[in-house]
Amino acid sequence: MTEKFIRNEQFNFIKKQIALIKDISKRNVPQSVMRAEIDLANAKILDNIPNATYEQQNMLDLSSLKTDIEYDQYIQHLSSFVIPFPKINEQQLKKMFPKNKKLKLPDLSLIDHSKLTYLSWNDLGSNKKFIVYELDGNMVGIECKVKSASTSNYCSVCHSVGEVVFFSTITKARKSKNPDYYRSIGNLICADSSECNKKITNVEYLTTILKESLGM
Repeated sequence: MTEKFIRNEQFNFIKKQIALIKDISKRNVPQSVMRAEIDLANAKILDNIPNATYEQQNMLDLSSLKTDIEYDQYIQHLSSFVIPFPKINEQQLKKMFPKNKKLKLPDLSLIDHSKLTYLSWNDLGSNKKFIVYELDGNMVGIECKVKSASTSNYCSVCHSVGEVVFFSTITKARKSKNPDYYRSIGNLICADSSECNKKITNVEYLTTILKESLGM
């Protein structure tokens, strides 16, 4: 049996492609159009998982699927090959935020690591959001200030519409003429990180904001 090879955001991407195919199939389009859409979905999925082995590529192939039940079974089968978010303990989290002496941590035992691209939790008492992610093989974290947007809007991380908050974090920009210069960066993000993790299909913005915040 092949090893786990699909990240959470890639699994979400695959599910999104399946949902699109299901929607198109209900429109009674010509078979040639349906086949073209399936071929396009196949190409997008393989492009999204470029390091898949030949065996894994065959597993990802949608060509033989016909019914909604078969698509659902396909998703169910692939779910067992999703790479879980790395296990992390409270002590490791505390080391990521050494300046926060009153760090409030989530109950890690209640978190389903198989459905995480990034770990995040809110501290409502201090209006802060914490984000932890495995970046270039290392676990890193940033602390952000949050302010409610009081409306549904576009999340910069998962690129979906939902209840969001505005988050901002301070980064020390490297400027030779002003080494003490600090810059605040931020954007809108889902208030509920579990919902964000269900919808995220790529990590481009997430990795960008982390690298900028950490000065990498």
